[in-house]
Amino acid sequence: MEYDEIIIDNCAMQLVLDPTRFDILLLENLYGDILSDLCAGLVGGLGVVPGMNVGDDCAVFEAVHGSAPDIAGKRVANPVALILSAAAMLRHMGEADAAANVERAVETSLLDPANRTRDLGGSAGLDAITDAIVGNLA
Repeated sequence: MEYDEIIIDNCAMQLVLDPTRFDILLLENLYGDILSDLCAGLVGGLGVVPGMNVGDDCAVFEAVHGSAPDIAGKRVANPVALILSAAAMLRHMGEADAAANVERAVETSLLDPANRTRDLGGSAGLDAITDAIVGNLA
């Protein structure tokens, strides 16, 4: 396997300029956290990015973002990252068709601006986007 090493600040710049340059990034925890947030910003923000940690014996699937205590209980959070994490878990478990169905439902739902939460420039709440996604499942 071939690899290159890159200084972290240059890596951040290269990711912004041309993220397709990289196939995989292997980083220590702090740098991984910083660059994962940067990459999330390139595709819509932390509210839409699934997360997974896969090892030899177990795997954890979760939204990348934290707990967001400032909006806790207000029903305005964006559930897309968690839903896409569930789709990644389905794919990992060999349920590729089910995973694709969930991903299509999310994509279809987000095409309608009425289904976008505040972090995506809309005003939809948790219930509205969740209902839209569930309604778009095949």
